Amino acid sequence: MSSVLIIDDEIDICYLLSGILKHKNLQPNYVNSLSEAVIALKKEIPQIVFLDNHLPDGMGMDFIDYIKKNYPLTKIIMITAYDTSADRSKALELGVHGFIGKPFTRDIIYKTVEQLV
Repeated sequence: MSSVLIIDDEIDICYLLSGILKHKNLQPNYVNSLSEAVIALKKEIPQIVFLDNHLPDGMGMDFIDYIKKNYPLTKIIMITAYDTSADRSKALELGVHGFIGKPFTRDIIYKTVEQLV
C-alpha cells in the first residue's frame, strides 16, 4: 500500500482527503504545518505529498524545493484555495506533479492520483 502525506492546516480537509485516498487503497497520514512535515518525512517517505500553499509557518510553494531535493522520488500535488493561474504556473515551474484548487471533488483527487501511481 502506497503512503501519502497530506500537509494542510485545515483539519476538515485532512479528514476528507484521507477518506478519499483510503478508497484508493492508499495509506494517508497528515500534518498541519511545514515543521511537522519535516518530521513526518524523516519517519516515512511517502509516494505522494498533498501540499497546501498557505500554512501557519510558511508557504507550501517554498517547501517544494525541500521535498524535491531530499525526497526526489516523491510526487507533489499542490492543493490550495488560492487557485490562480500565476500560482498554478509557479508551482508547475517549481516541479509539482499536479495542482488542485479547493474545493475539490472526489473524482479530481482520483484522477490526479491515478496519473501518478
